[in-house]
Amino acid sequence: MGSGFGAADKQVSLQELAAKIRDGSSLALGGSFLHRGPFSLVRELIRQGRKDLEIIKQSPGYDIDILCRVGAVRKVRAGIVAMEGNFGLAPYYRRAIESGEAQLEEHACASLTAGLRAAAFGVPFQPCGGLHGSDIPALNGWKCLDDPYGVGDPVWVIPSIQPDFALIHASEVDRKGNVRVAGTHHWDRIMSRAAKSVLVVAERVVDTEIFTDAPEATLVPHFMVEAFAVVPNGAWPGSCWPLYEVDYPAVEAYLPSDSEALCEHMKNAPEAKEAQHG
Repeated sequence: MGSGFGAADKQVSLQELAAKIRDGSSLALGGSFLHRGPFSLVRELIRQGRKDLEIIKQSPGYDIDILCRVGAVRKVRAGIVAMEGNFGLAPYYRRAIESGEAQLEEHACASLTAGLRAAAFGVPFQPCGGLHGSDIPALNGWKCLDDPYGVGDPVWVIPSIQPDFALIHASEVDRKGNVRVAGTHHWDRIMSRAAKSVLVVAERVVDTEIFTDAPEATLVPHFMVEAFAVVPNGAWPGSCWPLYEVDYPAVEAYLPSDSEALCEHMKNAPEAKEAQHG
């Protein structure tokens, strides 16, 4: 997973970070719904015209919706998908799945996590409880195995899911590439362990001493991080606790189907404003 880069080489621009991702890549997106998602990096992938992506996330929303809106998605592996809050389902994602423009491998959050764990542990599959009585295993062709020890009930096993990249939005990072998140890390930890490479967008750079003083707070160690960019407010229009909350008016303004609404939304993004003033 390590990049082999020196510590000073890991900070790049957002544009350079997105350029590492090629058409056809599989991407695990950190965060959950409208909270601390790698949204600035997602938007930069759109600006660079990336296509044919596979998106992996237990609870995507805005990120998968905007990628589907521009036709960038080939396949989705996801659990619950929604815009959250007052906004209901993700309309452009739903349209892409219903039209066949994007293929859906439907999961429970637990089954997707099991597939990522299998990749992280280097095994071909991972057991997952709670799926008995569901149609999801049959839809995906998953296998049910007897307990080889003869103690428990049969259990469904989920094939390994190894993303090409895990894209994480972090609260802070140091120059070496150590990553820390304030509050819950959702599924970011297992995504980072399962993926072939980890790309990070952080709110700010801090001194390494902050990490060495509390090493247990490090979510992703530097040797797993290929590169990072610093984009303050980069999780907009979502939240990044405790720095800022969801910008509900911005989400509402994104939803109309006319191209002007999407264009205005992209122009209002923090990274776009920074580029204009930089």
